[in-house]
Amino acid sequence: MAGGTTTERSGTGRLAAVAQWWRSALSSSGDERDTLLMIAKSTLAATLAWLISYDVLDARSPAFAPFSAVLMMQVTVYRSVVQSLRYVGAVVAGVLVQAALGFLAGPDLLTFVLVALIALTIGRWTLLGVQGPQVATAAFFAFSTYTSASGDPQRLRALGEIVLLVLIGSAIGTAVNVLVAPPLRHRSAEYGIRSLAHTLHGLLADMHPVLAEGVPDEETTGGWRTRAARTGEMIGEARSGLLTSKESALLNPRRLLRRHRGHPGFQGYEFVLGALERTLYQVASLTRGLDRSRTEDEARGPFLQRYAAFLESVGAVAEVLITLDETTLLPQAKRLERLTDEAEARRDQVVEETRRLSLSLADPSAPYGILVTEATRLLEEFRYTSQVLLDVAQQADRTPGSTLR
Repeated sequence: MAGGTTTERSGTGRLAAVAQWWRSALSSSGDERDTLLMIAKSTLAATLAWLISYDVLDARSPAFAPFSAVLMMQVTVYRSVVQSLRYVGAVVAGVLVQAALGFLAGPDLLTFVLVALIALTIGRWTLLGVQGPQVATAAFFAFSTYTSASGDPQRLRALGEIVLLVLIGSAIGTAVNVLVAPPLRHRSAEYGIRSLAHTLHGLLADMHPVLAEGVPDEETTGGWRTRAARTGEMIGEARSGLLTSKESALLNPRRLLRRHRGHPGFQGYEFVLGALERTLYQVASLTRGLDRSRTEDEARGPFLQRYAAFLESVGAVAEVLITLDETTLLPQAKRLERLTDEAEARRDQVVEETRRLSLSLADPSAPYGILVTEATRLLEEFRYTSQVLLDVAQQADRTPGSTLR
C-alpha cells in the first residue's frame, strides 16, 4: 500500500514538473521556449530537406539531407554558418578520399583500410573542429555506396549525390536558422552575471550576521571556504554564456531591427564578469583568513562587528547585480554607484577601528591585515564594476532607439 502511494506521488510530481515546464515555455522567454523553438525549426528544416531530396530529386539515400539540416541547427546563427562550412568540407573530403582510392584500387578490403586511415588522419585537422569525425563517416558511407553500385558512371553519380544532398541539407538548415526567429541571446551574458552575483550575495548574507556576533567556529568557516571554492564551475558557465551572447549577434539579421539597435554590447558585461570572478576569489581568500585564525581576544569582537557591517553593504551591491537587466541598466548602474559609496564608508570604518584598537595589520598570526586587504580589493572591484556599467549605460542611453532608461 505504501509502495503504491509513493509511486502515485512520484508520478504526480513528474506530471507537475512537466506541466510547469510547458507553462514556462508558453508564458515567457527562457530555456524552455528556446528548446521548443529549436525543435520546431529542426522539424521544419528536416521536412523541407526530405521533400527536396526524396520527392524532387528522387535520391537513393535521401536521409543525408534532413540529417545535415538538423545538424546545422546550432544555438547561434554564427555557429550554424561556421559548422555548415566545416561539415560540408569534412563530407567532401571524405567522399574525395574514397573516390580517389576506390577508382584507383577498387572496392576491396585493402582499399577500405587505406580509406579509413587517410580519412581519420584528415579528421584530426583542427580547422574542421568538431566536424572532423564526419570525414571518416562520409568516407565509410561513400565506400558502402561505391561497392553497391555497378559501373563507374553509376558510382560517380552516387558519390556526387551524397555531396549534393549534404549541401542541400546544410543550406536548408542554415537558412531556416537565419530566417526563422534567428536566436539572439543577449540575455545569456546577464544570466551568467546574475548567477555569480546570487552566489556571492548568498555567501555574504550568511557571513555578516555570524561575524556580527563574534568569532565563528571552525565548522562555520570551513563551510564558507567550501562554498567559495565551488564557484569555479559557475564561472566557466558564465563565460560560456557570455561567448554565446557575443556569437549570437554575429551574422544575425535580427540585430538590424530597431528594438535591438540600442543594445549596449558585451564589452561592459565582460568587464563585470571578470570583476565578479576576481571578487569571488577574494571572498575565498577572506574565508581562508577567517578559517586560519579563530583565537578570541578583546579586540576581535568589535573589529568583526565593523567588518560584518562592511560585508552587509557589499552584499547589497551584489544584490543589484542579481537583477541586472539591460532595459533598466542606467538606474541600476546609478544605484550600484551609490551602494558602492556606502560600502566604502563602511570599509573606512573598519580601517578606523583597527587604528582605534591598535591592531597590527602586519602580524601574520592575526587575520586583521588579510581582512582589511581583501576589503579594499572587494571595494575596488565593485567600484570598477559600477563605473563600467555606468559608462556603458550612459553611452547606450545616448544611442537613438535605445531602451535603456
